[in-house]
Amino acid sequence: MDTGDDELYDADSGNESSAEDEDEDELSISLEPESSSREKLETEEFHYEVLSTEQIVQHMVDCIREVNTVVQIPPTITRILLNHFKWDKEKLYERYYDGDQDALFKEAHIVNPYKAPSTSSKDSRFGPRTEECEICLMTIPKNMMTGIACGHRFCTECWKEYLTSKIMDQGMCQIIACAAHGCDILVDDQTVMSLITDPKVKLKYQHLITNSFVECNRLLRWCPQPECNYVIAVQYVDAQPVTCRCRHTFCFACGENWHDPVKCNLLRKWQKKCDDDSETSNWIAANTKECPKCNATIEKDGGCNHMVCKNQNCKSDFCWVCLGPWEPHGSSWYNCNRYDEREAKSARDAQEKSRAALQRYLFYCNRYLNHMQSLKFEHKLYASVKDKMEEMQQQNMSWIEVQFLKIAVDILCQCRQTLMYTYVFAYYLKRNNQSAIFEHNQRDLESATETLSEYLERDITQENLLDIKQKVQDKYRYCESRCKALLEHVHEGYEKDWWEYID
Repeated sequence: MDTGDDELYDADSGNESSAEDEDEDELSISLEPESSSREKLETEEFHYEVLSTEQIVQHMVDCIREVNTVVQIPPTITRILLNHFKWDKEKLYERYYDGDQDALFKEAHIVNPYKAPSTSSKDSRFGPRTEECEICLMTIPKNMMTGIACGHRFCTECWKEYLTSKIMDQGMCQIIACAAHGCDILVDDQTVMSLITDPKVKLKYQHLITNSFVECNRLLRWCPQPECNYVIAVQYVDAQPVTCRCRHTFCFACGENWHDPVKCNLLRKWQKKCDDDSETSNWIAANTKECPKCNATIEKDGGCNHMVCKNQNCKSDFCWVCLGPWEPHGSSWYNCNRYDEREAKSARDAQEKSRAALQRYLFYCNRYLNHMQSLKFEHKLYASVKDKMEEMQQQNMSWIEVQFLKIAVDILCQCRQTLMYTYVFAYYLKRNNQSAIFEHNQRDLESATETLSEYLERDITQENLLDIKQKVQDKYRYCESRCKALLEHVHEGYEKDWWEYID
C-alpha cells in the first residue's frame, strides 16, 4: 500500500469533533509507524494493549498492507474483503486460495478485480459525447459521469448526494452499495473519497470505517466508558478484566463492568430478567387468579369469597378459594367446604409456587440493587476522603501516612462490586455443600464490608485519629483477604464443576 492509499484512512478519523472546521488538505495525513510504543498491560496471564485512535488506524492500515502483499489487489478492495471476514486474515487466505475466487468476490459483493471491465470513458471521438444520468434524468457530458466496477454510471452530483445521504443520515460505510436499483456491488473507499468534497462528510466516513474495523474485529473492543476513544486489543478472546487508560475496568468478552464471580451468560440472563416484564407476570400470578370460565384476570379487593366475573360476556359465579362454581357452596360465603379437593389444591399450589418464585427473586434483586446503590455512594466518599486527607496533613501527618484512606475506599468499592455480583451468582446457584461454603464467605465479606464503610464515614478528630487509622487498616486488609478467598473458591468450583444452576 503506497502513501496515497494510507491517506484514505486518516489518523484522526476516530474523533469526529476534532477537525470539523479544518480544511480538506488537513484531512489527509500519511500514516507512519508510531514513534511511541503501545501501552502493553496484563492481568495475570491475560495480555492486552490499550490503543489510541491513531494507533487503531495504523493497525488497520498495517492489516490491509499485510494482506495486500499476498493477494495483490487494490487496497480498498482488500479492506472490503477483510471486513467481510470480520478482519480474520486466515479465513480470507483460506477462501482466497480454495480455487473459487469468483464465488468469493460475489459473496463479498465485489466485482472480481482480475476480470473487472474498465470504468473509464471510451474515446470521445466515437459515439455521443453526453450521457443521460439515470437518477436525475439530465443529459450530462461524459467527463462529468462516474462509474464503479459494476459498470453503472451516474453524474458526479447524484453520486455526491447519494453517498452523503448514506454516510450522514444512515451512518453507513462498509456496506454502501451501487446507486443503481438492484445492484449490490459495494462502492470502494477510493471512489467515495474522490467523490465527496465536504470535509465533514469525509471525516464522518473515516470515523465510520475506523469504528467498523473495531466492531467487526473480535480481538478489539472500544472502551464502554462515555467519551472515551481508546480501544483494547487482545491476543485471544476471554472473559477477563481489562483496564483502559481512563481507568475504567470492564470485561473484555461482554463489555460490561467487571463482574467476577458471575459468568457473562448468567449476567446477561439476569439483566434480561430485570429488564423485561417477567416479574410483572410473577406478581400477577402471585396476587391474582383467572376466571375458571373465561380466563379473565381477577384481583380480589374485598373479604367475600363469592366472585362474579366482570366480563360482560361471562359473569360467572365462582369461589375465590377453590375456583369452583359458587352454587354448591350454598350460603357459606366465608367457609369453603371444598378447600382440600384435588382441583383446589392444584390451583393453590400453582399460586404458592408463583409467590415463592417472586419472593426469591425479590430477595436477591433487593440485595443486588442495595449494593449497587451503596457502590454509587461509596464513589462519593472519594471527595470527602480527600478533604479528610488534607485535614490530616495539617495535623502533622505526611502525604504517605494519609494514603491509607484512599486505599480503604478503593478496597471498599471493589468489595461492594464483588458482593453485588455474588447475588446474581447465588440466584442461579443450586444448593449443595459448596454453595453453603460460598454463602458463608459471602456473609463474612458482607459483614466486614459494612464495618469498613462505617469506619470511613466516621468523623476523624485529633483524639481518635490513631484509633480510626488502625481500625481502618485492619479492616480493609481483612476485607481484601476475604474477597480474595471468596473469588478463589468460586473459581476453584468452576474448574472442578462444583456449581449447578437452576433454570
